[in-house]
Amino acid sequence: MKEANRSALSYEDALQAFSDQSLFENKTWRYSPEAFPLTPAQVKQVEQIGQACYEFYKAQESLYLRSVEGKNLLRNRPLKAPWVAAYLDRGKPEALIQHARAKALRGTVPMVIRPDLLMTEDGFAMTEIDSVPGGIGLTAFLNQLYADVHGDALIGAGTQDMLTAFYQALASRVPNISAPYIAIVVSDEAATYRPEMEWLASQLRQLGKRVHVFHPDDVMPLGDDICVGMDGDPQKVDVIYRFWELFDLANVSIADFLLKAREAAQVRLTPPMRPFQEEKLNLALFHHHILEDFWRENLSKQAYKVLAKVIPKSWVMDPVELPPNAVLDAPYIGGKPMTDWSQLIDASKKERNLIIKISGFHESAWGARSVTLGSDSSRADWERAIQQAIAMADTSLHILQTYEKPKRLRHPVYAADGSVYQMEGRMRLCPYYFVDDTAKVANLQGVLATLCPADKKIIHGMKDAALLPCVIREAAV
Repeated sequence: MKEANRSALSYEDALQAFSDQSLFENKTWRYSPEAFPLTPAQVKQVEQIGQACYEFYKAQESLYLRSVEGKNLLRNRPLKAPWVAAYLDRGKPEALIQHARAKALRGTVPMVIRPDLLMTEDGFAMTEIDSVPGGIGLTAFLNQLYADVHGDALIGAGTQDMLTAFYQALASRVPNISAPYIAIVVSDEAATYRPEMEWLASQLRQLGKRVHVFHPDDVMPLGDDICVGMDGDPQKVDVIYRFWELFDLANVSIADFLLKAREAAQVRLTPPMRPFQEEKLNLALFHHHILEDFWRENLSKQAYKVLAKVIPKSWVMDPVELPPNAVLDAPYIGGKPMTDWSQLIDASKKERNLIIKISGFHESAWGARSVTLGSDSSRADWERAIQQAIAMADTSLHILQTYEKPKRLRHPVYAADGSVYQMEGRMRLCPYYFVDDTAKVANLQGVLATLCPADKKIIHGMKDAALLPCVIREAAV
């Protein structure tokens, strides 16, 4: 057991730690003397959310494939939903769609799962689930940095820290290889996250693991194998950790090989290139009234209960032409159901407590680049967002989601001169779960907390935010 041996992380030690790790030299966030506290009850809820997300991925696959194959969704009554696959395949290249459906990939889910959880007055609200998440290396680094302050109370400390858990999740893809060679492949589009991946790989090499970071151009097919150059010789890669978005495949030089590779190569790539697992509209499908019985049948009671509580009400913005007696699956405007998405434009300020964002497979689908909060936008901006969602629907669907407002809270933060003040802000938690597919569990291995200034409505990594790990404490926020 690692015990805490000091009461706070000093400003000087924080500066020195980041200075020593030049990979983090461009950081813009604020430091805190202590990690963000969560109660044991909150940690238990976060653990339950991770397991529910794992089950959700498994159920998503069943829903998608049954939709593709025209199979019945329920055990005891007829229900088919070809529109589900049509939604999830929209705008994707045919080669990627066929790859995602390949038998070799049946049952595969991302080995790292990271939802975004807002802390609200009513508990956690899960606004999305990221299967190609940044922040793994950063969170592991912060856990190391705060270890002397909090010891094993840090979430992600203990006998299996984030580094070891990440490695074991990847190595599990090739259980018959005792010391696999792992390549973390980071595209140009995701270059922002390369420094933390370089740090993570270097830490694992210090533990005797064979892990390196490469650009896609440095990875080459050799027969049925994938290789990289090491000291002038080709080194066979046993596992690739994919750090590129699927919309960017045209700029990933080995993409065509991976799409057509034999089964052994396909299953050694994680997260799998299955775009239906990376669409935010899956959250809207969870709330769709036609699919309620499917989710109840295919999720455990615990998982269904957890997801029903944390996923905000969401809708797919599909501008289809309706018959005269039909209405949209959408919120009411002026107390009446909508028949056309353009009717959202006339929603009152109170009714515009809604988020519009692109579902996925688009360069604006990560971060907050496609997010519009109706209640915080001018009427012109709100109308522009609606019209854009309608115009892009043929290739890129958007979702509409109830805005769950993060609560205000305070946490000590260092000012630029090293003094401590109580920063008032709003909090997003990003828990990292590493999948053990054999045991069918998603293990919580760390939580990255982002404390943004209280005047910010959309919570994401930004200048003036404080980034910190989380610690278990009996009395928390």
